[in-house]
Amino acid sequence: MIKNTLFLLFAIATSFSHLILAQSTKPAFLRMDVFELEWVTSPQVSPDGSIIVYERRGMDIMKDRKTSSLWLMSANGQSHYKLTSREVNESSPSWSPDGSRIAFVSSAEGHGSEIYVYWIKNGKVARLTQTERSPSSLSWSPDGKHLAFSMLVPEKAPMLVSPPPKPKGAEWAEHPRVTTRLKHESDGSGYIEPGYRQYFVLPADGGTARQIIQGEFQHRSKPVWTKNGQSLIFSSNRNDNWEYDFRNSEIYRVNIANGEVTTLTDRNGPDREPAISPDGKQILYIGFDDKRQTYQVSNVYVMDADGSNKKQISLELDRSISSPVWAADGKGFYFQYDDKGNTKIGYATLNGKSEVVTGNLGGTAIGRPYGGGSYSVSNNGTIVFTHTTPYHPSELAMVRRGDEAKQITHLNEDLLDYRQLGEVKEIWYKSSVDNRDVQGWVMKPPTFDPNKKYPLLVENHGGPISNYGDRFSPELQLMAADGYVVFYPNPRGSTSYGEEFGNLLYHNYPGDDYQDVMDGVDAMIEQGFVAEDSLFVTGGSAGGIMTAWMIGKNNRFRAAAVVKPVMNWISKTLTADNYYGYANSRYPGQPWENIETYMKFSPVSLVGNIETPTLVMVGTADLRTPLSEAKQLYHALKIRQKETALVEIPGAYHLIVNRPSQLITKVDHILAWFDKYRN
Repeated sequence: MIKNTLFLLFAIATSFSHLILAQSTKPAFLRMDVFELEWVTSPQVSPDGSIIVYERRGMDIMKDRKTSSLWLMSANGQSHYKLTSREVNESSPSWSPDGSRIAFVSSAEGHGSEIYVYWIKNGKVARLTQTERSPSSLSWSPDGKHLAFSMLVPEKAPMLVSPPPKPKGAEWAEHPRVTTRLKHESDGSGYIEPGYRQYFVLPADGGTARQIIQGEFQHRSKPVWTKNGQSLIFSSNRNDNWEYDFRNSEIYRVNIANGEVTTLTDRNGPDREPAISPDGKQILYIGFDDKRQTYQVSNVYVMDADGSNKKQISLELDRSISSPVWAADGKGFYFQYDDKGNTKIGYATLNGKSEVVTGNLGGTAIGRPYGGGSYSVSNNGTIVFTHTTPYHPSELAMVRRGDEAKQITHLNEDLLDYRQLGEVKEIWYKSSVDNRDVQGWVMKPPTFDPNKKYPLLVENHGGPISNYGDRFSPELQLMAADGYVVFYPNPRGSTSYGEEFGNLLYHNYPGDDYQDVMDGVDAMIEQGFVAEDSLFVTGGSAGGIMTAWMIGKNNRFRAAAVVKPVMNWISKTLTADNYYGYANSRYPGQPWENIETYMKFSPVSLVGNIETPTLVMVGTADLRTPLSEAKQLYHALKIRQKETALVEIPGAYHLIVNRPSQLITKVDHILAWFDKYRN
């Protein structure tokens, strides 16, 4: 008996030691793991709260593309299955008011994207449209008999001359493309087809889609039906000078029968995201009075359905509000906002008393730890949302007011349970500029040893009007897995800290945000596990600007990777796809009116100081920070005979990691460059 007991104890001890060994020998996050990631977007809960439909996103390793399919899950977790058997991308799910059907947009062979409907009771699927262009922004009528949507109505491009007739069989060059529009191209899609997006109404059982609005205006936002089903409420800009009045928008109502448009708001500033109360008598919306500054907080307003009795609902949050959703009883509403690098759902009454419902929304920005995410609310108060932590991308979660959130999918446990991820910690420190509190995060190598000193890799976020936070990031995990302590701060100008903090870059960018980052570097060195003589820095877009600025201001870094930067604010402002949007909100006047200021804040003015070995990276199809911006830095460093390399990622636009292989190659090149200069 004793012998058997000893044998059993030995077996248990051996198994336990093997378990510890297995846990301690899990590999770090690997670059090919990027192809195995899955994440949740656009969760939509049925009106009765019993079923959830969501977009299940992933990666296709053979096509090097992101994929999207719709899945259904019961709220009790007992069933979970793919909506259809179709092997094409599906997106934009929308429940019918009675919960019997789901409308969605999907690829259709030979027809681009079309509108489909799925019947819950029998699992049947039908295509409702065969359109010339792709529909978007689906919205059900209150009686479930119609769907409204937005779609491009194309127009002919202008021509200045008619070409002469060419001989039969001749192969001539293409005719020149002429444009007269202010906005004529867009990063990620290139040349914009001439035309205007208009609203259409379609019978929910199929039939002919009827255009219900006219005019040379863009109608892109999701329309909202009035309770009587006779009109749509939407956000747009139908002012005469709408192209140049691009920061402005209003709330409108269009009569479905005759196309008559009524303007419900009228002020200098954006009014958007209308939400009609359950009784149809009031409209919530988001906006602000435009003071023409770098950053302004979006507030929530309420008005009567006819546009009268407008008033702001003062939440006393000093945070930008988005995605308002009425509670079923009409006594309050839910909303989304970022607070100190964490995205939250809040609830407020109409008199402004607010509370936090839950946090940790996000995980949909696969790449770096940016905000985002979405949520949906049923009639019984069940909320579904995209849930993330630094250790997994977005999963499906549920919550009700007053309860703890519960994660109900685990799409990545088959991968991430078998990886040792870098631990993430929050850090606060003081700015030496004005003693402000600045927040950042630290990701340690997976095999971190507190008795060792590690190289520090500083990752600057883009925007600059944006924020990093406690969210999953495969890019940073790969960097930590290579043995770096990764530090990613939110210096002044970052969102989620209030309007005054975000607007500190007004007419001063780059400015004291540089010192905020450098103070963070010093705070990291004080932690005791960072090697002071082994510092590295990178960042993309505004993060690339900051990286170039930092190495132009000091020589403390062993190497830098400047990704998709702006080097010259004059050339950037006049060549980017959003070229018209910078004057006065970023710097006073247009570039030709204020050349000295534009150049003062251009990193190209500092290239004569740069001694740091610098990798420069950009996508060849980037229209937001065009290729010529990156080349200005590379060419200047080559002329000065400094260590540098230019990496051009073929076909990549400003979202340089849009394809999984692009994410991998971006990180690979940065780490290869840094590893050349490590101790």
